[in-house]
Amino acid sequence: MPRLDPSRGPLGGLAGLGRSGRRERRWGGADGGQPGGRGLLVALVLASLCLMVIDRQGDDASPLEPARRAVGEVFGPVETGTTAALRPFLAVPDWFQTHDDLEQQVDELEAENARLRAREATTDYDRNRLAAYEGLTTAAGDLGYALVPARVVGVGPAQSFSQTVTIDAGSSAGVQPDMTVLDNDGLVGRVVRVTSSTATVLLIIDADSTVGGRLGSSMQLGFLHGRGTLGDDGRLDLELLDESVVPARNDTVVTWGSDGGAPYVSGVPVGKVTSVYSSVRESTQRAVIEPFVDFGSLDLVGVVVPSGTRSDRGVIEADGSLR
Repeated sequence: MPRLDPSRGPLGGLAGLGRSGRRERRWGGADGGQPGGRGLLVALVLASLCLMVIDRQGDDASPLEPARRAVGEVFGPVETGTTAALRPFLAVPDWFQTHDDLEQQVDELEAENARLRAREATTDYDRNRLAAYEGLTTAAGDLGYALVPARVVGVGPAQSFSQTVTIDAGSSAGVQPDMTVLDNDGLVGRVVRVTSSTATVLLIIDADSTVGGRLGSSMQLGFLHGRGTLGDDGRLDLELLDESVVPARNDTVVTWGSDGGAPYVSGVPVGKVTSVYSSVRESTQRAVIEPFVDFGSLDLVGVVVPSGTRSDRGVIEADGSLR
């Protein structure tokens, strides 16, 4: 029967194995190596503190500078290449935002250019309208007549064989038939028909128009007859009452004036003498008159009305003021 080793106790080798195992667990730790991990952590912290103390100089004399430079030379090109490769992808959101901003700026610039072009296109028109209105104001003061301003809104049809225009002022504005119509250059014609909001004006160049005229230099009287044409042929013929009087070239002709100022008031400029010829059949002197008014570009006109006339618009009084 085998003998038991008293030194090992009743369990013999198993008891010894138990004590050996307890020693191993005591040195290895209950969790199998944790004390060793804590030691490594402490060592790393101490190493970091040492490096920080050594690198406090912060200049080229630092012992770590060669290592830092070596790391920079290795990883610097890598960082640069990575940044260059990623830049197109990182810039996509900014590109879309910039693209939208540019489109908005282009739209705003195009709109501003359109406004400027429109303003430039109407500059001459606005300037002419202002000059025409100022001319009417001056004419009212010079002639001593109140005027109702109106605009030409229509031209008589060619089939009617008459030279007429339609203006945007009628009885509501104080306009009545047989009233004188003029512009800032001179005599335009007379009112022949009226509605509440419009009026028809017979131009002095119409073949059926007859206006009493007076030569400015000699005060000689005569009658002006239209030829019924516009443009270069839109002339008037002046037949003087005194057959012995020869009108002078460039002499000015003004209106003679009608009884009660209807249909023509006196003193309105009509035109100037361009030539004189004799009629053998009638044994009279006739003068060709070039009108001061350009009938092909009529726009703003004034209808002569009595001072104080009630109107649906402003009236230019004889002193040039607007009522």
